[in-house]
Amino acid sequence: MAEFFTHRGAPGAGLALFLNAGDPPLDVFEDLVLMLDEEGVDCLELAVPFPDSVTDGPVIRRSATRALERGVDLEDVLAFIARVRPRLRRLRIALLADWSHSLKGRDLDGAVKDIAGSGADGLLVHALPPRLRTSYYAAARAAGLPVVTTCYRQSPEPTMAEAGAEASAYLYLVAHYGRSGTAPVAGHAALQETVTALRAHTTSPIAVGFGVRNRDDVEAVHAAGADAVIIGSAGVARIETALTEGRDVVGDFRSFVRSLQPVRATAPDRTGSCQ
Repeated sequence: MAEFFTHRGAPGAGLALFLNAGDPPLDVFEDLVLMLDEEGVDCLELAVPFPDSVTDGPVIRRSATRALERGVDLEDVLAFIARVRPRLRRLRIALLADWSHSLKGRDLDGAVKDIAGSGADGLLVHALPPRLRTSYYAAARAAGLPVVTTCYRQSPEPTMAEAGAEASAYLYLVAHYGRSGTAPVAGHAALQETVTALRAHTTSPIAVGFGVRNRDDVEAVHAAGADAVIIGSAGVARIETALTEGRDVVGDFRSFVRSLQPVRATAPDRTGSCQ
């Protein structure tokens, strides 16, 4: 089984980025993914684009629209993963697929097997009907495909317990109710109690998303005891700006990724001179 966050507990470790497959176009997107691997990003949460998401803010919704206008669907995304996965040294890919748009009407066992066969390291199914959870978990186990589960800070105890028990890739703790791109009023550091409570239910990594925009937010999430941060809207907005302004998408996004990393201390001057 893939280890999604290989340096759990280390300062600055545990970085996942959300992107819609096909935004930018898949040929540029391939270079973008290879760059993420070079920069030491742990996980790409790769969404099969779908319309009208009620949990996403305007930045991610516009991104999904651009990708859908390019005709990107589940088959394209699985082919993309199969093509790029053998070239990755560190980066893990967790596929995010919306139930209604990408999976409904397909044989669930077959779809999960196809996703596993593409080389995806994990799967998060968005808006899966509760009546199908047991079947989905069983299909994922049979296919050897780790599962990403989700819960909110305000989720009731049984929901947290199920999310913890079934998380075999990582548990995505959504920082608060609302749409992507918005942050909890009390700040991410206030999630410490929730993270601690979830530890009683899982040995898998706990990753926190929603409203994480910059290095300060990343540090606050790690201070709360989480193993990783998930950044979506802030990164997608950088891509949107680069596309709109005709800039180098990969270069701009590399700078964004580096801006999230911890500041490295300057090496001491060993010459004996005073600066």
